[in-house]
Parts: sequence; structure tokens; C-alpha cells
Amino acid sequence: MNAATARHILDTIGTMFPDAHCELNHNNAFELTIAVLLSAQCSDQMVNKVTADLFQKYKSPEDYLAVPLEELEQDIRRIGLYRNKAKHIHNLCRILIDQYGGEIPSEHDQLVKLPGVGRKTANVVVSTAFDVPAIAVDTHVERVSKRLGFAGWNDSVLEVEKKLMKRVPRDEWSVTHHRLIFFGRYHCKAQNPQCQVCPLLDVCREGKKRMKTSLIRKDKKRRA
Repeated sequence: MNAATARHILDTIGTMFPDAHCELNHNNAFELTIAVLLSAQCSDQMVNKVTADLFQKYKSPEDYLAVPLEELEQDIRRIGLYRNKAKHIHNLCRILIDQYGGEIPSEHDQLVKLPGVGRKTANVVVSTAFDVPAIAVDTHVERVSKRLGFAGWNDSVLEVEKKLMKRVPRDEWSVTHHRLIFFGRYHCKAQNPQCQVCPLLDVCREGKKRMKTSLIRKDKKRRA
């Protein structure tokens, strides 16, 4: 992919989703970290339903540690993998109190050491809560990046992130992260992407393949 094509893609998606943002409801870095932790293998919509009550009950790391683990499990049981996530939250809160004065650290290398916080979560937190440029590669970003040719089909999540960081200007990393998510969530979906009305069809290898397959099927039906 050359620089002109990359710019065209970024500008087009920016025009489609100029107001893209983090859709996980939160009031501070601590709540954001908990919300992103809960969002693993779970929709943002479901996380927001659960955290609506959760964040009313628990305001600080001390609040989470003040209840038995079983109670926290029940509070988040609608979330996938809720037992493991409850353990991560308890352990994370203990570390925050013991090592960081109860506050979420702003450094990426410190965040990834927290229980349940992987590279993607850390990127979301530093970007959204601390305004540090970062690209978090979730399932939508990975899918869109591979379909549009920013990354190879067999690239790992880390490889996708590194290639995006090379193609996207640093001061656009965070907004591009959100726009790629919106593009993948609401337009270039995993199933039934809107290829037929996509303004990027001309540069999308996946879209061209799908449209060609669709035309072949229609032609076969017409001849049958």
C-alpha cells in the first residue's frame, strides 16, 4: 500500500465516522480500565448495561475489595468469563492500592503488568484516559486492517498494530483507532459487510472478492 492509498482510506473513513469515540461508558481512568477488562469477548453494549449498576456500587479499588469475590461475580455474571474477570478485578485493585496509591498508572509498561490488562486494554486506557497516541487492535480493527490491505491476512495482532503505526501519522493514531472500530462495527461487519455501497470498494481486496462472487452467483441463478 502506498502513502496516497493509505491517506485516501483514512480520509474516507474519517468522513464516514467523524465523531467516532470510545463507546464504553466511564467517568475516569479507573472505570475505563474496568470496562475494557470486562469487554474481552463481550460487546460494549452488554458491558455498558452491567457497568451502569456496577459503577454506582463500586467507586474505588477499596470498594471492590470490601466485598467477597462471590458477590462481585454475581454483579458481573452477565459478562462472559465473569469468574476470571472478577478475580482479575480483585487482584488489580489490590495492586493499585499497594503500588499506585489507588490510581491507574498512566504508563503503558505499568498498565500491561496489571491482572487482566493486556496490550490492547493498555492502549485503550493510555489513549482515551491520558491522551497518549496509541492504536488498540481489537477484532474490528484487525478485520478492517486486513481487508483493506493495511496488514497481511496471516499477521498477528501485534503485527497489525505495528503496520498501522507505520502507515498512520502518530497524531492520528487514537482517532484512527476509534474510526476503524466504528467502520468495522457499523459498516464493514464480519458477516454481511456493506460492500455494495462502500466508498472504499475500489481499494478493498475483500470487497472486490465478495462482489465478484456475488455477481457469479447471480449469473448462475439467471442462467438456471
